[in-house]
Amino acid sequence: MTAQETTIYFDHASTTPCDQRVVDAMLPYFTSIYGNSSSRNHAYGWEAENGVDTARSQVADLLGAQPKEIIFTSGATESNNIAIKGAARMYAKAPAGSESRGHIITAVHEHKAVIDPCRRLEREGFDVTFLEPSADGIITAQMIKDALRDDTILVSIMWANNELGTINEIPCIGKICKEHGAVFHTDATQWVGKLRTDVEADNIDLLSLSAHKMYGPKGVGALYVRRRRPRVRLQAIQDGGGHERGFRSGTLNVSSIVGLGAACAIAKEEMEAEGKRLSALRDKLENELMSRLEVVEVNGHRDHRLPHMTNISFGFVEGESLMMGIKNIACSSGSACTSASLEPSYVLKALGVGDELAHSSLRLSLGRHTTEAEVDEAIEGIAAAVQHLRAMSPLFDLWKEGVDISKIEWQSH
Repeated sequence: MTAQETTIYFDHASTTPCDQRVVDAMLPYFTSIYGNSSSRNHAYGWEAENGVDTARSQVADLLGAQPKEIIFTSGATESNNIAIKGAARMYAKAPAGSESRGHIITAVHEHKAVIDPCRRLEREGFDVTFLEPSADGIITAQMIKDALRDDTILVSIMWANNELGTINEIPCIGKICKEHGAVFHTDATQWVGKLRTDVEADNIDLLSLSAHKMYGPKGVGALYVRRRRPRVRLQAIQDGGGHERGFRSGTLNVSSIVGLGAACAIAKEEMEAEGKRLSALRDKLENELMSRLEVVEVNGHRDHRLPHMTNISFGFVEGESLMMGIKNIACSSGSACTSASLEPSYVLKALGVGDELAHSSLRLSLGRHTTEAEVDEAIEGIAAAVQHLRAMSPLFDLWKEGVDISKIEWQSH
């Protein structure tokens, strides 16, 4: 058996395996239906275009949108860049080089694919407010209302956080933005395909998603762009042949787009039942670990969160040692957005979690193929690893004796 075959995969928030039904839908578009969907003068192009049109309808159906409002991209990072830069530059209050081109609101614990485009816009003369979340990780509508200014042109708040799974007050935020006249964008990469989406009822102008977070292929995503009440306009960030209504030029990745459409259709059919199953498994995982171990913290809101994800910190445990102790469980550490970094997660730090607890946190995200037996095995493995590491921790011994660790004065030699 390979290492992957003996490893429990609890990192579905990072990426999901491609569903076999999605693969089956894609396969003909590699071999027999291989035309360029922009070739309008022969059957090869028509067949490819039909596949793209079907996928566009499937994505729109999942979002409660119209097919013409769906723009295909290479993934959520590109969708975020088109939405944020495109909207800011289109609705700028003043030309480049002016002192203030307009005001943008986002949050400090957004994904880097939102934070970095906003930082870029700051360098172009836009004024950006980075909101700090509450201790439970949520950005509320009141926070947005308090931050709005007369020159606010764009608000970008993710629907569900990628490390915590906490759900922000998106419909209410969208309503406030609509009343104010600001464009509202949400990075819904973690949300779409897990819980119901209705861009009309939820007051969304722009929405980003990625196929590989919902059992589709990597390297393809979509951007929803509202066409009416009001019509949202974007300045293109890429020039070329005018594909995708001019928002995103480039030959369409037909096979992957077909896969995205299939993934959306499956998600719409199955996500309600799957959400209930996964939330029960997630709750069992948390409750068992908290009953067996002391000094365990679940980060983020316990109720307003995605059904399949948990972020847990284990006190008096060194994070990298914990990861080494659970090699048979594929998951994410609390050491930042990139696994190569040893810095504590900026998301957890934004919630006020201390460096030690942030370093000792695990993001565990379950998925379509997760079984109860795997959850049971993970509980045993994590509990054993934590207990083993704590047995070697003098600080844990002091804590058990009732010593307030925070009041210890350390001396350096």
